[in-house]
Amino acid sequence: MKLLTVDFETFYDKAFSLSKLTTEEYIRDDRFEVIGVAVQVDDDPPEWFSGTQKETAAWLNQFDWGNSFVLAHNTQFDGPILSWIFGIKPKGWLDTLCMARAVHGVEAGGSLKALAERYQLGAKGDEVVNALGKRRVDFSGEDLDRYGVYCRNDVRLTYDLFTKLVSGFSQKELKVIDLTLRMFINPVLELNLPLLESHLESVKEKKARLLAAAEADRDSLMSNDKFADLLTRLGVEPPKKISARTGKETWAFAKTDEEFKELLNHPDPRVQTLVGARLGTKTTLEETRTQRFIDISLRGSLPVPIRYYAAHTGRWGGDDKINLQNLPRESKLKHAIVAPEGYVMVDCDSSQIEARTVAWLAGQDELVEAFDKGEDVYKIMASAIYNVPVDEVDKAQRFVGKTTILGAGYGMGAIKFQMQLKAFNVDVDLEECQKIINVYRETYPKIPALWRQAQRCLESILTKKACNFDAVGAVLFDPRQNGFLLPSGLWQRYESLRKVDDGQSVQYEYSTRKGVVKIYGGKIVENICQAVARCVIAEQMLRISKRYRVVLTVHDAIACIAPKAEAAEAQQYVEECMRWRPAWAATLPLNCESGMGKSYGDCK
Repeated sequence: MKLLTVDFETFYDKAFSLSKLTTEEYIRDDRFEVIGVAVQVDDDPPEWFSGTQKETAAWLNQFDWGNSFVLAHNTQFDGPILSWIFGIKPKGWLDTLCMARAVHGVEAGGSLKALAERYQLGAKGDEVVNALGKRRVDFSGEDLDRYGVYCRNDVRLTYDLFTKLVSGFSQKELKVIDLTLRMFINPVLELNLPLLESHLESVKEKKARLLAAAEADRDSLMSNDKFADLLTRLGVEPPKKISARTGKETWAFAKTDEEFKELLNHPDPRVQTLVGARLGTKTTLEETRTQRFIDISLRGSLPVPIRYYAAHTGRWGGDDKINLQNLPRESKLKHAIVAPEGYVMVDCDSSQIEARTVAWLAGQDELVEAFDKGEDVYKIMASAIYNVPVDEVDKAQRFVGKTTILGAGYGMGAIKFQMQLKAFNVDVDLEECQKIINVYRETYPKIPALWRQAQRCLESILTKKACNFDAVGAVLFDPRQNGFLLPSGLWQRYESLRKVDDGQSVQYEYSTRKGVVKIYGGKIVENICQAVARCVIAEQMLRISKRYRVVLTVHDAIACIAPKAEAAEAQQYVEECMRWRPAWAATLPLNCESGMGKSYGDCK
């Protein structure tokens, strides 16, 4: 099997570039043009070619793509060019940008320039800056030669970087990268244009009503305290910051406050509308995303942009400005995403995987066993909270038990728990919330013990002393690596960790690109549980892909397409895969729920 390392140089100007457009928009645009391309076969010297699209296609066809893996740095750019423009379908896809995020973390510099410097591979050129606004015909022969030297150097750097990163990188994770890239590079899902156009009109009408209601009470919008109260009533904890002027804590409601601006992407449209009105914006996330879907549908099928290892936990993230990771459960957009003709979609969600994982890692055996036997753990929790027999727990009590099981596993306190209940229109006084939290911790004491053990691991990172983490040995802690070795073979690290003692309490924090993050035992457990859940989902996704085309993954769910004729069989197979346990998690109780239909929305 050959490895073909590829890099395309394409036309761009101030108005037409990846800084202005999404990858899908850019490549499908009529202005798109390939200036040149370099290809390296295995470790041979890279070759450069520049010509018309027809000439470039002929030159590319000399390579044995069908029996080769394609490697690039940011394959989500070079891959679609090969696939959409030239119709090339290789054996598999590899990407040093994806690999670097997994190996060094999402906070590390991911550009080819930064990584080449990190590994001392050589300097990346800057010839691309001289190509601004130039079509291929505008280049002199000498200019193209220089561009070729630049492009070949990028290819060589990418190949050399791959040889550094691939050491110790598991074959399974390489397959996960390939599977993730295929969702975007080889799109199969369609978009229902009439439904999207109808939805856009209704979203605009609803937004107008919401804005009118919000603007009717300008006082609440402009008063910091009143606005904070509005957010709290909607179950949102208002963001805070330290005032540069006073040095005291204050509300972070300015246009420059990133955490506040992120609320524009909140799943609740009421929150989006309030924040949009405060910031002076006139669109909501649903409106802009619907318009993007409409635009994509006019250009072709839906490339699914999923970013591999987007989060510190290894979970996937949204990309290309249509974040499919946070589509509201009832969004009409889900119904606009449809399987190709002759196929259905199957969407399967892993049930309570984080609650199951925290119980398993903590060694809380009776809770693990209850999950494994399929018992109603929400009723069991409610029974302990309200001191009533399990079979006498009512619907309201069960809901509180459910919220407790799903929310209290990471050290959540009474105030936040109260806010979480309030978001579901359930009012419980603070004293009762504290009692519920206490009952959870007393009923399942090994889970708080896991938080405390995680706290010891934080101290061990600073002292470099050995320390164990979980009760089942699924995650290995190594203070010399500043973190935890996950079942995937990748590390979850806490670089730049430091202890802060203000004279009243001792806290831990570390730096990210977005600022300083406070870290503590419960948060560590949350991160690890999400990371372990992601490892499980990744392996299950690979099993599903052996028979059916995986088209999307959202958090702990996997969606695939299957021929209509075997829809029921496919749904059963997917559920079997989602209940399957990896060898390293043989005692982790897993379960799932699935749906099937012509559209993604039909699968709920």
